Amino acid sequence: MPDSSGENESSLPVRSADPPANPTGEKKTFVPERDIEPHILAKLDPEWVALFTEQMNTSPPPPRELLSMEYIRAHPEKFAPPCWLDTKGYPRTAEKEVVSEDGATVPTRVYYPEEKVWGPGPYPVHLNFHGGGFVLGGLQNESTLCMSMCDGAGVAVVDVNYRHCPETVFGKCFQDAFAALNWARNNAESLNFEPSSISFGGISAGGTISLTLQHMARDAGIPIKLVMPSVPGCDPGLSYKFYTDSSRPSFHEFYRGPVLPWASIKWFGSLSQPPEKQQELKAMWPDWYFTPFKAKNFKGLCPVFIRTAKCDPLRDEGEAYGRKLVEEGVQVTVKRYLGSVHTFMSVKEFHRKQEYDADAIAALKAAHGTKLK
Repeated sequence: MPDSSGENESSLPVRSADPPANPTGEKKTFVPERDIEPHILAKLDPEWVALFTEQMNTSPPPPRELLSMEYIRAHPEKFAPPCWLDTKGYPRTAEKEVVSEDGATVPTRVYYPEEKVWGPGPYPVHLNFHGGGFVLGGLQNESTLCMSMCDGAGVAVVDVNYRHCPETVFGKCFQDAFAALNWARNNAESLNFEPSSISFGGISAGGTISLTLQHMARDAGIPIKLVMPSVPGCDPGLSYKFYTDSSRPSFHEFYRGPVLPWASIKWFGSLSQPPEKQQELKAMWPDWYFTPFKAKNFKGLCPVFIRTAKCDPLRDEGEAYGRKLVEEGVQVTVKRYLGSVHTFMSVKEFHRKQEYDADAIAALKAAHGTKLK
């Protein structure tokens, strides 16, 4: 089936400063039987379909591909996942800043366990890197997930707001992540962290960052308890010209899915790795910054818990990377959530999201050995 959104980068629409007007004033109703392709709809969990339909008919997201970055940056809440929550100033949180390798300041928010439940610390620490295609996201996007891991597993969680494209060149996000890891270790005493018990993970782009950081930590001799990437991009999909450049069946099967279709992947790529900058970027960074498959050495990597979604175009590359790690002797757990899309973990009412949270808590407790007071 042809891609009606167009496959050529030159066909990207001119972006307006404000949301496009609706000249008729009519509100289009989202109907899953009409608006989701039948072969995809048949694989989706009916509960998620009902929740997604309600969202699309009450508060649909703006068409980000048609909008300017100025508008998107001025209205981050309009492009945030359903679990978006501003937790600044919440009890047991602290606003901190990390200085990256080039001197840039990276905001973080630290979540601390309840002392009455988990004791006074020092606490194991988990670093979270949010999703958003290396373009979107912030400290509000996955705050509820951070609180869930903190309260459920008894670990301090550092949510890292790494720098985004296009304002910052692609690749700096990995330096920011490595700086955050070193900051957590070097300031462990003042932060009430246990520096010998560190894990990290993230969703989508954050999952890719965590897989890259795993190699950086190993190379630096930093022991890590667990890496926990979810729905990560492991192939160089952001630089693809056509969706058919991918060899993965899931990329083809779900390229017109209701969440993260090819048009969105292409948009993220146009902002993070535009064609005219790809040669320059490849000269700046090692190959494995673009795909962890290209890493030169897989020996000595810490345990990994990879989570994928059945109806996600990135499913197969995440699972293939898990198999690669197994072949290299790394301890790996891979779990696929059935009936789920790329962003299923952001829908709090969805039973697979609740399962996802419970799995994260169990994995962190096992990795860090946390116990109730």
